[in-house]
Amino acid sequence: MGRITEAVKHLIIINVLFFAATYLMPNLNLHSLFALYFPENPNFGFWQFLTHMFMHGGFTHILFNMYGLWAFGTPLEQMWGRNKFLFFYFSAGLGAGAIYTLVNYYQFDNVYDQLVNIGLSGSDIQNILNTGSYNNQILEHVSADNLNDFYATYHTPAVGASGAIYGVLVAFGLSFPNAKLALIFLPVPIAAKYFIPALIALDLFSGVTGFSLFGGGIAHFAHVGGALIGFIIAWYWKQNQFKRWN
Repeated sequence: MGRITEAVKHLIIINVLFFAATYLMPNLNLHSLFALYFPENPNFGFWQFLTHMFMHGGFTHILFNMYGLWAFGTPLEQMWGRNKFLFFYFSAGLGAGAIYTLVNYYQFDNVYDQLVNIGLSGSDIQNILNTGSYNNQILEHVSADNLNDFYATYHTPAVGASGAIYGVLVAFGLSFPNAKLALIFLPVPIAAKYFIPALIALDLFSGVTGFSLFGGGIAHFAHVGGALIGFIIAWYWKQNQFKRWN
């Protein structure tokens, strides 16, 4: 990997500064301003599709993301150059936020329509979203899990650079398919061309089924969205020999 490249270095610095500010200046409540909220939530702002990439939920979260940015972003910036790498990174991150939001809309609207179909008014549904409480008779028509997800989608913001990092991972795999990678809990080196698709497939499985090996609170469809956008851009560039010297 060699020496850290300029764009990667500055992205890491900005992420660390945002992370530090979140804990050192809690009165600013930066999460309510910069995390990506569901568009129907009053805290939502269109700028959050960009700013959520610089917010993180804890030390482990930012540590793994910044390690991934350094380890896999450095060789890509060396190959593409600063400007093209930044275009790629932010495209993957914005795409991750957009796809994550679209999936949430689809799931949210399904439950909303079910509640309307059983006779609830808009104000009744908003009361469920505001309080999380509901008449147990609703459970005859809508499952408790769906109602809990409905409430969580409305209130829980997405944070982190993971979507952009997944785009970087995919681009790294396309560019260096035979590079050996390993996870902490799976210390057997595996070629990137096998490791990265398996990791994305696991995220897709978790997003669809709700079962996660890594615990709750993970925006799996943001990971998949970032990987998808990253694949499209990196594949196109590779097919067209898109290098920094062209």
